[in-house]
Amino acid sequence: MDGWWLGKGIPGLFLKLSGSKAAIDIIDPKTIEERRAVARRCEVALQYEIPTYVDEMDDRVNKAYAAWPTRLYLIGLDGRVVYAGGLGPFGFKTAELKAAVEGYIGEMDYATG
Repeated sequence: MDGWWLGKGIPGLFLKLSGSKAAIDIIDPKTIEERRAVARRCEVALQYEIPTYVDEMDDRVNKAYAAWPTRLYLIGLDGRVVYAGGLGPFGFKTAELKAAVEGYIGEMDYATG
């Protein structure tokens, strides 16, 4: 609510009407523990079953991948980007990421099998 916030005006109304599960009542975390707690809340609300990693407070990964405001990425074992989601919250599509993970795993199985 004190940073990038969609909770008021037209964006807030759109989120409410669309039934979006995007949280609109988060104070920008000041510690890594607070940041991890917000990530856990997101995992529960979005009900996705993939590991979630949280950037350190210096936002090094965010800056390297231009992930602001929110984005989902899948990085392959070779360090290359396998999937890059759209800008969130509307481009934050966990089902697309899940399909990318499943496809990547399937390709690995095919290559080794």
